[in-house]
Amino acid sequence: MALRFLKYGSVYFSITIIVLSLIYGGVWVFVAPIYVFMLIPILELILPYSEVNLEKAEEEMAKKDIKYDLMIWSVVPLQYTLLFFFLVRVGDASLTWWEITGMVFSFGIACGVLGINAAHELGHRNTWYEQTMSKMLLLTSLYTHFFIEHNRGHHKNVSTDEDPASSRYGETIYAFFIRSVRDSWFSAWHLETERLKKTNTAFWSLQNEMLVLQVLQLLFVAAIGVIFGWKPMLLFVASGTIGFLLLETVNYIEHYGLRRKKIDDAYYEKVMPVHSWNSNHPIGRIMLFELTRHSDHHYMASRKYQVLRHFNDSPQMPTGYPGMMVLSFFPPLFFSVMDKQIRKYKAAAGGEALA
Repeated sequence: MALRFLKYGSVYFSITIIVLSLIYGGVWVFVAPIYVFMLIPILELILPYSEVNLEKAEEEMAKKDIKYDLMIWSVVPLQYTLLFFFLVRVGDASLTWWEITGMVFSFGIACGVLGINAAHELGHRNTWYEQTMSKMLLLTSLYTHFFIEHNRGHHKNVSTDEDPASSRYGETIYAFFIRSVRDSWFSAWHLETERLKKTNTAFWSLQNEMLVLQVLQLLFVAAIGVIFGWKPMLLFVASGTIGFLLLETVNYIEHYGLRRKKIDDAYYEKVMPVHSWNSNHPIGRIMLFELTRHSDHHYMASRKYQVLRHFNDSPQMPTGYPGMMVLSFFPPLFFSVMDKQIRKYKAAAGGEALA
């Protein structure tokens, strides 16, 4: 039990691959994308998955074990070290266009698969320093409004048409990208404006967190431009965009076709494990800090990643997150697989949680 936290050290392997791609250039720049979106999906089709949950005593020990916290806190300095190294490397005039493209995608993976994912976990913590770390990580993908919209909007409206981040039955990922990116940003402004109104706080003030975060993003990009030059600045924006699109890809597969029943004109049924797609496939689980046990995360958002549980009645993805993310970019194939899963679980859910 004491060494169980070490399995999450696989995040360091991913970071090492990205560092090597930046150091060596050449064909190395494509190793990270191949590892994440080809090798892992293949392995997860072969490897057995586990539905085992921790025993109650084990769970209590894991919740109090600071080593799990140190593991996820470490992503912050590592992400910023990667960012610095990336900015230095892409400013090298000797690099070819395809080497730069590979480096942009590699750092984009660091932003989306590592940075935003760790930010998501930390953003649900109730300490000021962990929430600050969450915002710091989101800053590297220029997606700081996620902190506001996800915690106050998505978790309230998940699996309803009122939630920008809940994909609809038959909606392609490309249509979802436009709707979710646009509407999530506006939703964050709305949520923060309403909060300020309730406390009689002026919109143009440092208390407006959305305003402060957006200004901080602009200053961050400008500072990169001044220090490293316009080219690394633009390439950073490109990597950040890849990062938040990877996040939106995860959003897409997590709630596709799932809907909560409306009780009356104002309220929906309580969020239950059946309202989120779950995956117990091993590599994606540990690489993404158990994000793939998403059913329990939405059922009880305060649970730390190391104690998230499997529920027998939650809809199960046919493979892990990396494989499902790749599949989502081919809508006919994605619909063929997932619509079959929806039909499979529709009867079990009484038709109330599924399209």
